[in-house]
Amino acid sequence: MNVFFGSCAKRLLLSPVLGAALIGVAAGPAQADPAEGRVLLKGETTASYFWDDGSGLAGDTGLPAIGKPMQKGMFASPSWPLGTEGYVTYKGKKAKFFIGDRGPGEPSNRGIMLDIDAKTFAELTGGKFNSRTHLVTDNGGVGHIKVEYVITKWGDGPGKKNHPVPFATGAWNRIDRNPAKPPSVKAGSDKTEEAEKKAAEAKKAEEAEKKAAEAKKAEEAEKKAAEAKKAETAAISRPAKQTDADIEPAAARTSADDAGSGPAAAVVLAGLAVLGGAAYIGGRRVRVTTRDR
Repeated sequence: MNVFFGSCAKRLLLSPVLGAALIGVAAGPAQADPAEGRVLLKGETTASYFWDDGSGLAGDTGLPAIGKPMQKGMFASPSWPLGTEGYVTYKGKKAKFFIGDRGPGEPSNRGIMLDIDAKTFAELTGGKFNSRTHLVTDNGGVGHIKVEYVITKWGDGPGKKNHPVPFATGAWNRIDRNPAKPPSVKAGSDKTEEAEKKAAEAKKAEEAEKKAAEAKKAEEAEKKAAEAKKAETAAISRPAKQTDADIEPAAARTSADDAGSGPAAAVVLAGLAVLGGAAYIGGRRVRVTTRDR
């Protein structure tokens, strides 16, 4: 039956002097956390239940360490500062709490990091609190539940202002000057998470667009370089243009032939002499005849 009493061992490790010191610190006026009403820490853990009113029932080891009477809404933590406030949710049910005691003790070494008061535990699990035995009944024998916790205000005294750690670490007795960095959203809101997601998507799209522009620019540069190289190659392979000096000898030869001089004219004249006929040589008409044989 000890599974219900995660807090049973919590005060066995506390000396009366230290307990009194803690009570004195916790009983002082609480200072408002500048982030009160906001989510300072959020997580999940396994929770047990307890009811310590000094009666000695069900493993009761004495009054709560905070110096206030046991009451509904008072939870125990192995490491959070006394006076810490927040709420837990379980299967859609929500319950507010403040940390008023230390525990669980040894069970915290096994991941059971929260003790819920028996009355609240009964409401969350659909059971009943038996004031004669301090046990929760009619909930199917459930003694441990997985809950989601949210811290909305840290206590002022010693304790770890971050995710809970086992009681044996002694974190409950040390001042934490480096609390967990709170998210920038209000309790129950996920606007910041959505905004961060959109910002990340926008940045990713911007980087993709930038890379596409750079790739296009590089492609255009390569295309221009290829065109320039092609033009250069065509210019080198094109034949040289003929000059007047190259054309002049051929023109001179043609003029000479037209004038009736040179070998070409002699051949023509000889041919006409055989066939009979006339020709113009050197601008004069020449009559060529053949005799009858």
